[in-house]
Amino acid sequence: MREYHSYDNNTLLGLMSKSNELAFTELYNRFWQKLLGIAYSRLQDTQLAEDIVQDVFASLWNNREKVEIDSLENYLASATKYLVLATIKRKERERLYNNHSFNSPVIELSIESSLHYKRILEKVNMEVEKLPERCRLIFKYSRNNGMPINSIAKELHISPKTVENQLNKALKHLRTSIKTFYSFIFILALFGNSCF
Repeated sequence: MREYHSYDNNTLLGLMSKSNELAFTELYNRFWQKLLGIAYSRLQDTQLAEDIVQDVFASLWNNREKVEIDSLENYLASATKYLVLATIKRKERERLYNNHSFNSPVIELSIESSLHYKRILEKVNMEVEKLPERCRLIFKYSRNNGMPINSIAKELHISPKTVENQLNKALKHLRTSIKTFYSFIFILALFGNSCF
């Protein structure tokens, strides 16, 4: 490993493109602290910053045979900044969604509408049961127990990023599977029983 220490970045990139793991490890050791500093300075969250650095290096390794890089340091810094900005935007969307959800007016439904709503919830629960096991478990912790992401991560001994990814996967599946139910609820809210 000592000989890799003396290689320049371009030589290491060339070796890495041929799946040389020692060259990749040397590049990781050279740059991970700097990338962590970049991510942490914007996010002020060590776990999130570490996840971003891991994602940057995972992407570098996964694309090792096709990526063409002129300046590795600039490439890694730019990739880190891009992921940081994407994370900030995602967190802002979540914050706005949560604020909107809690501030939305509650729609009162008649008994008949409530029965329709109950059937819809049953169908949603059926879709939840179709999720892969880990995804389903994480979703249920979040929905049924109201556990925050960090608590779920500690409970299951996984990273918060993994929890977020699994929750997003579950929500995407549910959105796709039950789009028609959303419009049904909207119609109920607008017209009540008069249209049934």
